[in-house]
Amino acid sequence: MALRPCPLFIGGEWTTVSGVATTPVHNPSVGEVIAETPLCGADVVDQAVQAAAKAFPAWMETPPVERARILFRLKVLLEDHFDELARSVTTEHGKTLAEARGDVRRGLENIEFACGAPSLLMGESAENVARGIDCDSIRQPLGVVAGITPFNFPAMVPLWMWPIAIACGNTFVLKPSEKVPLTTIRITELACQAGLPPGVLNVVHGGRVAVDAILDHPLVKAVSFVGSTPIAQYVHERGTKSGKRVQAAGGAKNFVLVMPDADVSPTATGILEAAFGCAGERCMAGSTAIAIGKAADTVLPQLVDVVSKVRVGPADRDPDAQMGAVITPEHKARVCDMITQAAAAGAKPLTDGRTTKVASAPGGFFVGPTVLDHVRPGMVTMKEEVFGPVLNVVRMDDLDAAIELANSSPYGNGAAIFTRSGKAAREFRHRIQAGMVGINIGVPAPMAFFPFSGWHASFFGDLHLQGRESVAFYTQQKVTTTRWFSMGEGTIWADR
Repeated sequence: MALRPCPLFIGGEWTTVSGVATTPVHNPSVGEVIAETPLCGADVVDQAVQAAAKAFPAWMETPPVERARILFRLKVLLEDHFDELARSVTTEHGKTLAEARGDVRRGLENIEFACGAPSLLMGESAENVARGIDCDSIRQPLGVVAGITPFNFPAMVPLWMWPIAIACGNTFVLKPSEKVPLTTIRITELACQAGLPPGVLNVVHGGRVAVDAILDHPLVKAVSFVGSTPIAQYVHERGTKSGKRVQAAGGAKNFVLVMPDADVSPTATGILEAAFGCAGERCMAGSTAIAIGKAADTVLPQLVDVVSKVRVGPADRDPDAQMGAVITPEHKARVCDMITQAAAAGAKPLTDGRTTKVASAPGGFFVGPTVLDHVRPGMVTMKEEVFGPVLNVVRMDDLDAAIELANSSPYGNGAAIFTRSGKAAREFRHRIQAGMVGINIGVPAPMAFFPFSGWHASFFGDLHLQGRESVAFYTQQKVTTTRWFSMGEGTIWADR
C-alpha cells in the first residue's frame, strides 16, 4: 500500500523534507502503517516562524470582519467535507465514525466562536474618569503564536487554537501530533481554499526537538499545548522561562460519583460513555466511578451488562462498532499491563478487555472495555492516567468520603455526580476541586464559548483554552487615557 504524503506547510507552500528520521502513522483499526511523519529539526521550525513573522504585519492590519469572513468560508468548506474529515479522523486515530463526527463538530463550533471576532475584540471605555479625561482599552494581537497538539482529537484540539488565534490577528505555527498529522493537513488545504493568506497558518511536524525549537524561538510570543501532565508541565516551565505566554492542558483522573438514589439506566449509560468513549483516550474520560452506599448494588449490575455488550471493532470498516482501537501497539501493551497490575493488587475484573479479539481485524490495536471492581487508592489504575478503556469502581459509604477521595487526586480536570438529590448535587458542585463539573452528565466538556477550565495538575498557566479566556490569551490590552485642551488651557506658567 502506498503511504500517504505528510508535507509541511510554510509560507503558503506545501513542501517535503528529506534526510530526517520519520515515525509511523498507523491505522489502529487494522494495524497498518499508512504514512510516515518527518521529525523535523529547529531549522524547519525557524522557517515556519519566520514565514509567520513576515505575514504578521499585514494580517494584523486586516480588519477583524475580513478575518472573520475567511473563517466563515472555512466553516462552510469543513461542513461540505464533513464526512471526509470524519473518515480521516477514524482512519488515523481508530475512534468510531460517530466519535469522529463529534471530533469534527466540536472543532467547527470553535470556528463558529472565532467568527465572532469583531465583537469579541471590542474594548471598553469610560467617560470622565477624571474631570475632562476619558479612558478606553483595545485588544491587539501578540504576533507569532504556536500550538502543539495531541493525538486523541485530530480535528478538535488544533481547532481549539489556531482559528481564534488568527481571528485575533496573530499568525500561527501548528505542530500536530506526529501520530495523527493527516486530518490537520486536509483542514489546512481547506483553509487555503477559504482564502487564508500565505504565512498566517503554518504546519510543521516533529517530536521533542521541534517542540523545544518552538518553546525557545524568540519570535514566538505564546504557546498553546494539550497533552500529558508531565509534558504540559515541561512545556509551561520551558516556555515561560523564555518569556512566552503558555497555556498547557495536561492529563486527568476524573471521578464519577454515583449516589444511591441515582436513576439506574441513564446512570449506567452515562458512565459507559464517560469511561469508554473514544476508547478512554481523552482527558475528560470518567475513569473512576465511586459507588456510594447501595449504589453499587443497583447500578453496577446494569453497567456490567451494557459494557459486556459493547461491540468492539475496526471503526473504518464496521459501521456498527461502538468502540474502536487504541492508538499504537505500544499503548495497547501499556494499558493491558496496567490492568494486570491492578488485578494482581486485588482489583476484580468484572469485564476484561485484555482478552478481546476482533476476528475481522486481527492486527488491530484493540483493548476491550474493562471494569475493575473493588479498586483501592494506591493501585496503579487509580494513581496514573490509563488513557484507555478501563473503569475503576471504588465503593464508599457516604458523599463526604467520596468527595474527599476525589479531591485527594493531584489532577482537577472534570468530575461528575449522578443523583436525584438537589442537595447532594449542590454540595458536590461546591466542594469538588475540579474545573469542569457534570450533574447527571458523565463528560462535562464545555461548549466552545466556555473555557476548558482544568485545575491543579490538569492545567498549567492562567488563561484557559476556549471561550473568552482564549481571546484574552491571544491578545494584549492597550489602555489610552485622553484629555483635550481648550485654546490656551494647560499653558505652563513660564509661557504666560
